[in-house]
Amino acid sequence: MPPFASNVVLIAGGVGGARMAEGFARTLPAGALTVIANVGDDDDFYGLRVCPDIDTLIYTLSDRIDRKQGWGVADDTVRALGVLGTLAAPTWMKLGDADFGLHIWRSWQLAAGNSLTKVTQEAAMRLGARARILPASDDPVRTKLRTADGWMDFQPWFVGRRCEPEVLELRYDGAEKAKAGPEALAAIEAAELIVFAPSNPLLSIEPILAIDGFRATIAASRALKIGVSPLIGGKAVKGPLSRLMAGLGMRTSSSGVAVRYSGLLDGFAIDTQDLPEADELQGRGLSVLPTDILMRDPQDAERLAAEILAWTAVLQEHRKQAAS
Repeated sequence: MPPFASNVVLIAGGVGGARMAEGFARTLPAGALTVIANVGDDDDFYGLRVCPDIDTLIYTLSDRIDRKQGWGVADDTVRALGVLGTLAAPTWMKLGDADFGLHIWRSWQLAAGNSLTKVTQEAAMRLGARARILPASDDPVRTKLRTADGWMDFQPWFVGRRCEPEVLELRYDGAEKAKAGPEALAAIEAAELIVFAPSNPLLSIEPILAIDGFRATIAASRALKIGVSPLIGGKAVKGPLSRLMAGLGMRTSSSGVAVRYSGLLDGFAIDTQDLPEADELQGRGLSVLPTDILMRDPQDAERLAAEILAWTAVLQEHRKQAAS
C-alpha cells in the first residue's frame, strides 16, 4: 500500500461517487478514507430533511444499498409513502420506510441544534459506514436549473420530471454565502491524496467547488490530486451528464470534464475506450491512466481503486524525484 494512502479524501456525489467510495473503503486501511459529499441535491419533503448524496454514501458504505437501482435501502418497503398517497400528498419522490427512519432522525437532530456535519458523522457511525463522511457545508446550497419551463429545483427536475426538460443554465443557490465545513476543509488540508470521483461534475462536484474556500483550498493543497472520468466513450454510465453537457454547449468527452477541474488536477483516469483523448489531456499537463473505469459491482470498484492507488504511488515517486 502506498505510504500516502493512509490519508485519502474523495470528493463525491451520486451513485458513481458512492461506488468509488466503496472501492476505496474496501482497499484502504480502516480510517484512511474521508468522503466529502455534495449537499446541492438536499431538499425537504413532508417537513423532513432529505440528503440523497449523503444517504447513498451511507447506505453503500454500510452495505445497505439497493444495488439494482443504486440508491435507497435494499428490500425496503413503501407503506408510509402509500399512506401519504392515500392522503393526496405528492409521492413522486420515492422514499422507502427505512429512508423515512433516517430522515426523521436527521430532522430531529437538526432541530435540536446539531450541525449537518455532526448528524452525518453520527449516522454513518451508527449505521456502520466504512469511511468518514462529511457534508461539504452545514449551510444550505441548492442546485437550480433553468429550463424551457423556467427555473426548477433539482429534485423536481431530476426525479419528478425524470431530467426531461432541457437545461439551459445552472446555478448553486446559497453557495456564495455558505461556509465550507471546517472539518471538510481540514480533511483537504491534511490529505496526501485527493480524488475527484466519477460523479457528475455539474450536479455533484461543482456545487461543492462553488462554496467559498473549497476550490482555493484544493488548489493550494500539496496533495496529489487526480480525477476519474464519469464518461465512457462520451456517454455517462448512469444519469443525464452527457445530455446535460451537450445542452450547455460543452464537449461530451473526458477532456471536456477535465476542463471543469482546470488547475485542480495532476492526473486523470479515463476508460480505455477514450485512449485517443490521452494526448490532449497530457497536453494540459495531466498524467493519464487508461483503464477499465466501469464499476459493475463492489469487486470492480475495489479493482479500480487498487489500480488508482498503484498509479498514484508511481506519480508520487516521480514527484519526489523531480523535487530532489
